[in-house]
Amino acid sequence: MDLIAAFQVFVRVSESGSFSAVAREMGLSQPAISRQIAALEDHFGERLLHRTTRSLTLTDDGRDLLIHATRVLDALAEAETAVGRRRGTVAGMVRLSVPVIFGRLYLTPRIGKLLEAHPALELDILFNDGVVDLVAEGIDLAVRAGMIADSSLIARRLGTVARHAMASTSYLQRRGTPQTPTDLAEHDCLMFTQGASPTHWTFEGKEGKISIPIRGRFRSDSGEGVREAVVSGYGIGLLPSWYFRDEIDQGSVKILLKDWQVPGVPVHLIYPSRRHLSPRIRAVMDFLTREYDDQSVFTTGAKAP
Repeated sequence: MDLIAAFQVFVRVSESGSFSAVAREMGLSQPAISRQIAALEDHFGERLLHRTTRSLTLTDDGRDLLIHATRVLDALAEAETAVGRRRGTVAGMVRLSVPVIFGRLYLTPRIGKLLEAHPALELDILFNDGVVDLVAEGIDLAVRAGMIADSSLIARRLGTVARHAMASTSYLQRRGTPQTPTDLAEHDCLMFTQGASPTHWTFEGKEGKISIPIRGRFRSDSGEGVREAVVSGYGIGLLPSWYFRDEIDQGSVKILLKDWQVPGVPVHLIYPSRRHLSPRIRAVMDFLTREYDDQSVFTTGAKAP
């Protein structure tokens, strides 16, 4: 038995709690993952996992082995980085999760520079606006807007997203243009359910801060979905202006309530703290930090290169 390979499978299964997730991550079948765990149990002569149809938990022996297996894998990674074939080499797969519109407009057009600089690097980019479990999904890095609730994750600040009340000219022609935040009570507002407070929008103006309860018949967990609802004239959305860079230039979408500011949303690059960071992950992190250090994408919606 390849004990190192078995340790790798065992650690990932323990972290994710899922045979199928590890099988997808490693490009193996679920029975192959099961056989690796069974071989490890035979090797040590102890049951390592309690398995039911709905859950997977470590036994006491499994918890003990997890500590030692993690130390072995971390030591091996450090040795390969310091001495031998992986020293300073940016190679292998990095799984990166990004919000849908940000990824489509401002990551994909730029990523060629990273791939050109590192010919042995591979990227698996997952487009998702919701909260993802980095460990369970085997994700190395994620770009996320909003506060990071999971204290086990490390977050590197990339910038702050500026948002505005936005509506199409067709909607405004039908329903009129709100002049103050309180006017929103008379309008159909589009809810982004992944936001921190989807049913209340906060504005700051000369009169101070005001929180407005909003109502509407359309809601979505996708920023792309809310964007399309704005463009289609379904109502008013609270979104970054760069979601509508072409529509604003063409005059089909308008920024509303310009005398009022909406509190910015922090954007972070997040990653699990459980492992030594490989050169390939550091390369992607450094690339993203360099690409967005001028804040233009998050504030003004600068054109993608």
